[in-house]
Amino acid sequence: MKILLLDRGETVPLRDVQGRTVRAHSGRIWITEENGSRDVVLEPGESFQLAHSGLAVVEAFTDASISIA
Repeated sequence: MKILLLDRGETVPLRDVQGRTVRAHSGRIWITEENGSRDVVLEPGESFQLAHSGLAVVEAFTDASISIA
């Protein structure tokens, strides 16, 4: 598993990752999906399965580490 380290305010665009899971290992992150009806905020240890095709964006509210599986 590859861990991505994000600085506060850094964003990661993800394309066509429907069905993949984003996990917050540290920090607080925000996730929004194109055509999604809600945004999600994850705390350390929480995860979210992306449900929509197209663009998803992950933004670090604080310095954070995440993985995408």
